[in-house]
Amino acid sequence: MEEDPDIAIIKARKMKQLREQAASKGKVNNTNEKNAESNSNILRSYLYDRGDEVLKLAFDQFPQQTELLVNRIVDLFKMGEINGRISGGELLSIFRYAGLRIRLNTNINIHEHGKSISLADKLKQNE
Repeated sequence: MEEDPDIAIIKARKMKQLREQAASKGKVNNTNEKNAESNSNILRSYLYDRGDEVLKLAFDQFPQQTELLVNRIVDLFKMGEINGRISGGELLSIFRYAGLRIRLNTNINIHEHGKSISLADKLKQNE
């Protein structure tokens, strides 16, 4: 069964449109990813005292929400609303205030007789 030549032309045009739309969406996604990476790099330059660790954990646990917050914080830096640097504790407070409960790896060490022992090891020794 042969296909009508007019239908073949219409299908070809439609396929061309779909390819162009897909290509333009790919370009938009690439620019959004590059923008997010540059904003996180800008924010990293303002962080100190384990701030980069908090930011990495935030991206690992809540990638979309963290991207929005990072973009907003960078905008505040650019507008001059925030002056100075942000510590890891302050960044964690910002995320918690926004409702993101970021889980951090914490260790408690005890210094005894010139040695540093973790609390878990110390409790095991006392048993």
